[in-house]
Amino acid sequence: MRLLGQVFTHRQRSGHPSVALLAVPLGMILAITLADAFSPRGVPLGPLLIVAPAITASFAGPVLTAAMGVVAVAALFSIGLTPPILLGTLYFDSQVISLLVVSAIVTVFRYLQGRHSRELTQVRTVSETTQRVLLRPLPHRIGPLWVASVYLAAQEQSLIGGDLYAAVRTPDGTRLIIGDVMGKGLPAIGDAALLLSAFREAAHREATLPDLVAYLDHSMCWHLAEPTERDQVGECFITAAVLDIPDEHPMVQMVICGHPPPLLLRDWQVTTLRATRPAPPLGLGELTRPDYHVDTFTFEPRDVLLLHTDGVTEARDAQGAFYPLAERAASWAHHKPSALIRHLRADLLAHVGGHLADDAAAIAVQRTFPPAPTGTTERAPPSRPTDEGDQDRL
Repeated sequence: MRLLGQVFTHRQRSGHPSVALLAVPLGMILAITLADAFSPRGVPLGPLLIVAPAITASFAGPVLTAAMGVVAVAALFSIGLTPPILLGTLYFDSQVISLLVVSAIVTVFRYLQGRHSRELTQVRTVSETTQRVLLRPLPHRIGPLWVASVYLAAQEQSLIGGDLYAAVRTPDGTRLIIGDVMGKGLPAIGDAALLLSAFREAAHREATLPDLVAYLDHSMCWHLAEPTERDQVGECFITAAVLDIPDEHPMVQMVICGHPPPLLLRDWQVTTLRATRPAPPLGLGELTRPDYHVDTFTFEPRDVLLLHTDGVTEARDAQGAFYPLAERAASWAHHKPSALIRHLRADLLAHVGGHLADDAAAIAVQRTFPPAPTGTTERAPPSRPTDEGDQDRL
């Protein structure tokens, strides 16, 4: 009882939410003890005391569970000492042994469950740290662009997989990449880390978009040609979309390497920006000798670019229907990127019932209005209706 009191006092001081729940098993022990004292002889209620440690294990740790088991055994002894005294009889001793054994089993299982929970927390912490190192959070503002992103890993207890994205500022614009590694698990994460590192390094010094994409392809080919990866040559690749968005010109340049094309949201309309000559996925360049063709599209203020991986468009509901991204995106065209991505995430998870079969990533990019020249007054663009009031004027 003294041990339970010390633990109870510590939990109470720490504000642990399970303190109030201790009244439930303690009350049951007291009720069973009193009921046995006033019940007709021949109706044993002592075995019911095992309920107390079992209930405690549902909300408390192994220490409190074991302490509640000790209290239950003490209550059983008090029952055995009341007339007619049963203490020392075979029947009573079997009740005590059963209560001790079951309490010990419940305490051990509660300890194992707590250790598993701690290990799971550590795994998620490491996974989150890895995600922040590899997939650095994109800032909400990059130059003249508003940006928002989302990443949903398919594997449970994981926050990162084979999808990737990154943004790099250059002297005259912003370069973006979004990609999807073939495969899953640690090899896919390693390939994604390699490509992201190569992109962040080369985006600053490769003058043209084709040169940048060629460098990324060569990096993947070199990686796959290493001795430890020779058995995977031709079996591993990364689909990617690489974009260059100049600050001073209302356009976007794009090279597609086997990746789903982005969507352009403009005036409540959705247009798929298809590449005229798409290139093969990164890592297959030595097999095909690609010629990286740059497609240029108009990208004006208030336009929104929605980049995504195939984990979004290939997500299926319970009936096997694919997620209608273009149709859903049209209804969110008036939102800022942050609100659009928030709606997309919630709607996608609702479509698949809360669990994705493949990793999914998306980036929404919106160009802001350029600052008005000094000494002039810029007329604000006509406002567009919003259904939630979360669209701020840029």
